[in-house]
Amino acid sequence: MSQEVHKNNVTSIKYADASRSVRHVFVRDLLIPSSIGIYDHEKEDRQKIRINIDLCVKEDSAPLNDEYVNVVCYEKVVNNIKNIVSSGHFELVETLAEKIAEYNMIDTRIVSVRVRIEKLEAIENTTSVGVEIERHRT
Repeated sequence: MSQEVHKNNVTSIKYADASRSVRHVFVRDLLIPSSIGIYDHEKEDRQKIRINIDLCVKEDSAPLNDEYVNVVCYEKVVNNIKNIVSSGHFELVETLAEKIAEYNMIDTRIVSVRVRIEKLEAIENTTSVGVEIERHRT
């Protein structure tokens, strides 16, 4: 594989970039009890997960006018994540990350999304285990 192809496959999005007219909306360290995992004890007992999300949002040429409707609201992002997490049991952290990413990409102002999910109680003697994904519009 050539370096150029490899580089294109792994280059991550710069989330705030004035030259591309995008801003960075983010949520850090959202702690939520969840039903997640493949083992019986994980299906019976909820466990705490930590979610971080980064959204690359296309800026509109119109002024914000200090109005909430003109921005991607992080409170709505958090509420949507909570609704997805509470919607049922997830076997895989990857599946949950994909659902969160897909839901956020519904908003056409969002150019890309990065979702990181950590299970905080899954593996003894670790702080956390998990997955991080990044999705963007083609």
